[in-house]
Amino acid sequence: MVSCAIEVEGWKARTASFARRELRDDVAENDRDQVFPAPNWCKCATFGILGLPIPEIYGGMGLDVFSTIQAIEGLALECRDNGLLFSIGVQLWACATPLLAFGSEEQKERYLPALCDGTLIGSHAASEPEAGSDVFSLRTTAVREGDSYILDGKKLYITNGPVAGLTIVFANCDPARGRNGITAFLVEKGSPGFLMSGRVSKMGMRTAMMGEAQLEGCRISAGNRLGEEGPGAAIFSHSMEWERGFILAGAVGAMERILNQCIDRVRQRRQFDQPIGKFQYVAGRLVDMRMRLETSRALLHNTARLKDQGRHIYLEAAMAKLHISEAWIQQCDDALRIHGGAGYLSETEIERELRDALGSRVFSGTSEMQRQIIAEFLGL
Repeated sequence: MVSCAIEVEGWKARTASFARRELRDDVAENDRDQVFPAPNWCKCATFGILGLPIPEIYGGMGLDVFSTIQAIEGLALECRDNGLLFSIGVQLWACATPLLAFGSEEQKERYLPALCDGTLIGSHAASEPEAGSDVFSLRTTAVREGDSYILDGKKLYITNGPVAGLTIVFANCDPARGRNGITAFLVEKGSPGFLMSGRVSKMGMRTAMMGEAQLEGCRISAGNRLGEEGPGAAIFSHSMEWERGFILAGAVGAMERILNQCIDRVRQRRQFDQPIGKFQYVAGRLVDMRMRLETSRALLHNTARLKDQGRHIYLEAAMAKLHISEAWIQQCDDALRIHGGAGYLSETEIERELRDALGSRVFSGTSEMQRQIIAEFLGL
């Protein structure tokens, strides 16, 4: 695993340079048309982004967690497509990571190289109409029939779903056992009875495709069960620990990018014969934006270092998710105010940044859920 500090900084600079050179598409147009940026996904795969933390034997780069989140920060510093960054994060933390941790050797050899090289896109299906924050009350069932399982149910809010070739689906093999019957399955696109909708329209992250899935007598080979029958709740919790801890690494890079844009703005924009950065209230906003960036980065980096030490990060992941999501939204709101009327126009792209940030309060567990987790660690 790569952990040298010099190499870490090199990865951040390297991914920033790559994004500045290769990922300069018209994000506003793709956002308006809700287009998945497939060419850029392939570019990221070729560069190695999709396999940053995956061992080299499975086609990845073999980076440690701290190096990986530094690389993603650098990517977001120059890539303005928050939807693309979110899609990459979902594949890394909610699909590839649990597959690496719980998959059989055959499953890892079959799927991980394809996830790393971009020929396969991964997604994760847990939420249902009656199972959102209370995900363990899911109603999708899996019934064993010989060497197969028959899955029936409905899944919502599946990021990458419409473009995914592989989806981790959570179902209950024994509803009478509640969460102890939950099991994870690797479901390939085109499996009989697995019907994925087209994209679901949403406020932000519009280049990240989201879909819904209907499972109607979906027959899955027992060889595609992820882990044993029954410990799916533990697999989900493991996945959420990774996702909550690191899905917003791109947001930290975006916050730095937005701060830099605002600094340029206040130096160039003049009112009353002076740059607006000379006004105390404007300068104060920029100071708050810098403080917000540094506290978010510190929480993210601390969580990554603890994970690299093999520590459980359930508390730290919740704190990072809560703080960074709220800070990202405030960062965008301050940027809009600094840009004034221009910030409300599409051409500055601040309004898109704000729309993208708003979803971070909801995905991977709402801010309210993160507060509940933190409160439990306080003994409340």
